[in-house]
Amino acid sequence: MAGNRDELHPRPAAPLARWADAPHIIAGRDHESGGTWLGVSEEGRFAVVTNLRGYGPPAADRVSRGALVTDVLSGEEPAALDAYNPFNLIAVDGAGARFLTNRPAPLRAALAPGLYGLSNGPLDEPWPKTLRLKQQLLEWLVAGADEPARLLAALGEDRLPTGGLTPDTPSDAPREPALSPIFIRDPVYGTRCSTVVAIDRAGKGTIVERRFDAAGAPTGETALAFAWPDRA
Repeated sequence: MAGNRDELHPRPAAPLARWADAPHIIAGRDHESGGTWLGVSEEGRFAVVTNLRGYGPPAADRVSRGALVTDVLSGEEPAALDAYNPFNLIAVDGAGARFLTNRPAPLRAALAPGLYGLSNGPLDEPWPKTLRLKQQLLEWLVAGADEPARLLAALGEDRLPTGGLTPDTPSDAPREPALSPIFIRDPVYGTRCSTVVAIDRAGKGTIVERRFDAAGAPTGETALAFAWPDRA
């Protein structure tokens, strides 16, 4: 998995770490709502969530979408998908990979083996940056998938990719470009961190997070090893 977290720069968050209150979880943490956007569990789980554009600003009375990832990493099945603002979620455990969303209607679907791209639109919608990053991930896998540095470099591309389709709906996030590169540089809303997760067939994994300031300059990097049990 290779992905960027794009968010308002002032929103406080803790960097990637093992959680003191749940040591099997390795993730960053949103200090505003307490959840997370992406993480792994040493109990054999992975989850990542994105906002889903085109439905207006988030409603303050709904449950934080970060709680979805926390639930999955804790082994709990997210309930009442309509209780959250619009989202996409990919969850992985010993049974395989699943895709969950609540727009245009609640959906829980198994994912067949393959290569997927997910931004703030429908699953695998061919936005230019989504196609470009899928290409980079495929090339990395074919080349031997040995180090995350190449994927982190791909996540830092700030030029607009060629090809692909313009999103059908405008972004609900302030200052997000209508058609954005993989890495967004903006002093208000931009790429906060890049993350790579890699797990081999024996269940040995690495998660790497590279963080950035409002100018797009690196501010730190964390790499943690983990292991999934044999059943995963």
